[in-house]
Amino acid sequence: MKAGLFVPIVTLTCLAAPQATPKFDSGRAYEDLRQMVAIGPRPAGSAALEKTRDYIRKELKAAGLRVHEQPFDAQTPAGTVHMVNLWATVPGQTTGKGRIVIGGHYDTKVFHDFPFVGASDAASSAAFVLEMARTLKSRKNELPIELLFLDGEEAVNRDWDVKSTDHTYGSRYYVQQAVKAGTAKDIRAFILLDMIGARNLVVHREQYSTPWLTDAIWAAARKTGHAAEFKDDGFPIEDDHLEFMDAKIPSVDIIDLQDYPQWHSAQDDLAHVGAGSLQTVGDVLLAALPAIEARLTGKDATGKKNN
Repeated sequence: MKAGLFVPIVTLTCLAAPQATPKFDSGRAYEDLRQMVAIGPRPAGSAALEKTRDYIRKELKAAGLRVHEQPFDAQTPAGTVHMVNLWATVPGQTTGKGRIVIGGHYDTKVFHDFPFVGASDAASSAAFVLEMARTLKSRKNELPIELLFLDGEEAVNRDWDVKSTDHTYGSRYYVQQAVKAGTAKDIRAFILLDMIGARNLVVHREQYSTPWLTDAIWAAARKTGHAAEFKDDGFPIEDDHLEFMDAKIPSVDIIDLQDYPQWHSAQDDLAHVGAGSLQTVGDVLLAALPAIEARLTGKDATGKKNN
């Protein structure tokens, strides 16, 4: 040190690096989709759907999650069909304020005149929820998040009839049991994924869905540069979310139906789906979760209580 030169002593404080935002891995999700499509048609009550359940169970357990099962016998136009809902829950930091449920169905519709492998409807939703389970394991979730796989969404009869109960068997049973147990109030929000695998993904606002929940997701789509895929115009769609809404549970349906001509056809196959669409929805939903959590817990993004 030169004489007469004052050199201040600086104490360095090591700050912990902020937690990296977990990334949705569309490559893994697409592989899950491919594995399910390879099983073939997977209607409720079939051996193929049991094989699909085995795959989901195995992957959830590999992610370190406990698998819960909800078996039930549904009365359908084809007789009694055994169905099973599956779920796993990722812990949250806030207790006593319920949970968020992210779900989709994993069965395919029965067609007797062609093999329906359901790449978008509904291998895409089942694969998405499975990869979201893995992703959320490395995230600091404000509330517990349940990853729900619903059986029996598809109508057993050829056509869906809103006046009948020949559809949404799994979601109806799940909600009925929650209402009966007095635990429906613990489901603070339900986010439904359905038909999100189309190569040219276009998701319109579903008009029955809860407005604030839809707004949070569409705002995240704009923020992440996906406004082109998440359109602001709306259409009413009957789907599993309506069973939750009937129980006064805020719900939203993220679905590409109007712009997917392969729906319920032999062309709903691997050639018409892509990992990029799964990535888009994964990025948007992860970006939307902080606002959804803040709404449900009364905390802002920093964890402070909102006035």
